[in-house]
Amino acid sequence: MEPILSRNTSRIYLDHAATTPMRPEAVAAVMEGMTRWANPSSPHAEGRAARAALEDARNRIAKALDWPHHVILTSGASESAALALRGRPGVGVASVEHDAILRAAESPVMLPVDDDGRIGTANLPAVIAVQSANSETGVLPGMPKHTATDVWIADCAQTAGKLALPEADLVIVSAHKLGGPPGIGALLVRDLGLLDPTGGQERGYRGGTENLPAALGFAAALEAPRDWFAAIADLRATLDTAILAGGGEIVAHHAPRISTIASYRMPGISSAAQLIRLDMAGFAVSAGSACSSGSMRPSHVLAAMGYSPDVAAEVVRVSFGWTTTPDDVARFAEAWTRIARDVKRAA
Repeated sequence: MEPILSRNTSRIYLDHAATTPMRPEAVAAVMEGMTRWANPSSPHAEGRAARAALEDARNRIAKALDWPHHVILTSGASESAALALRGRPGVGVASVEHDAILRAAESPVMLPVDDDGRIGTANLPAVIAVQSANSETGVLPGMPKHTATDVWIADCAQTAGKLALPEADLVIVSAHKLGGPPGIGALLVRDLGLLDPTGGQERGYRGGTENLPAALGFAAALEAPRDWFAAIADLRATLDTAILAGGGEIVAHHAPRISTIASYRMPGISSAAQLIRLDMAGFAVSAGSACSSGSMRPSHVLAAMGYSPDVAAEVVRVSFGWTTTPDDVARFAEAWTRIARDVKRAA
């Protein structure tokens, strides 16, 4: 079965941090779930069968993520963040966090970062919310030891299914970032006493009919082979070398970064112009997080890292996934170098 974003030889998809194509195993699981779907909260036989399937999917998700505690299924990372942060004023939030965290945090304590986008681990507030990998730059910001805080909320939307989960109290996960369907995610909870129940479904911690087909797809995506991830580091390193050779710059080049995300600056041409030219050449990339790049407003992540508005406006994000091939990277490097060369000649 072909992925939803099918392989088109005239197009190369390098925006996996925004969303990655669904794994064929996940597509099959969703379709199978839709053929026998019933409301898992209904008391009749069909509802009880749906409930059993939902709980099985929940257990499979926990096992695949090596999470021995509670799993609350949500509509995605944004809702998981809202649940985790609800009723917690004064949470320590890094200035480079995802918009979903910044929106959900009530009166946050903003934590500065260094030029590489990494936070310090001293004198942290009692409750912190930190991305395990920055969604724009790929930087691994430096996770604190659990003893440094009372409650540690980890946004693992970009790393779940790729890197081991941190030993946090609350972990945010999104299915569509790892080959599952959109519209479902999870909040992994070490202790349910950390949350206030609000009634409804999911053991009383969220409302709304449970999405059984998506839960089945989520579980199937996590159980799919992950051997592709080991090869991505070499592909990203190849592209890094080509970008530097072409006169480009790598954001946070020397910082630890997840291999699936990189941000590159092409001096002399705006990110908007780059996106247009690359799109016309058959490449799908972005300028920062998908939740904010549609507005093309300046990146708060790069600003927090000390980039001037003019320099930040020349950065694009390239992100890799399970469908990325060496040929994809080679063709992108060639196109990027050609555009950069044209800009230099015009100048």
